[in-house]
Amino acid sequence: MRVTPAPGDVVRVVMTKWGRRPHWEFDGVLLGSDHHGDWIGLSTGSTMSRPGADYVAPVDQVILVPAPGANAERGWVATFHAAHGPVHTYVDMTTPPYWDRFEVHAVDLDLDVIRGTAGRVWVDDEDEFAQHRVELGYPDEIVELAVATAERVHRAVLDEAAPFDGSAGTWLNLLAHR
Repeated sequence: MRVTPAPGDVVRVVMTKWGRRPHWEFDGVLLGSDHHGDWIGLSTGSTMSRPGADYVAPVDQVILVPAPGANAERGWVATFHAAHGPVHTYVDMTTPPYWDRFEVHAVDLDLDVIRGTAGRVWVDDEDEFAQHRVELGYPDEIVELAVATAERVHRAVLDEAAPFDGSAGTWLNLLAHR
């Protein structure tokens, strides 16, 4: 019997680095799904942890795990912050995320696309990506996935193309009124 979470269930997000090295982990609540994917809520005050660091969410956030489809299109996980957050949009380039019961897993590939609160959009951590490509031994197909995904997501965020078009607002509102 396959067990899958339903809206309202607590779920865990488990991000690792290449080679199964631990990275960020946190619990959220599955808010629901739409054609963009699965939306997970993370309330103000929630804690994210990784070895040697904790982060307390300063505002409500919703995390979008992209809908099933071609893996080449799914190498990212996006976080959208409520008003007055440190950034508006933060998209991690990852291996295609997957669900294992009540956990979603992905490998963080360093590159991030960020929309700041003033609207500026940039690709972050290119230096970390270059360093880890060598130190952690990213295979060529993983490098190609991360770079191509970062370029595609960067363009989508700049153009405010779905799901970076305000679609997260409905889910942030749902989280705020839980």
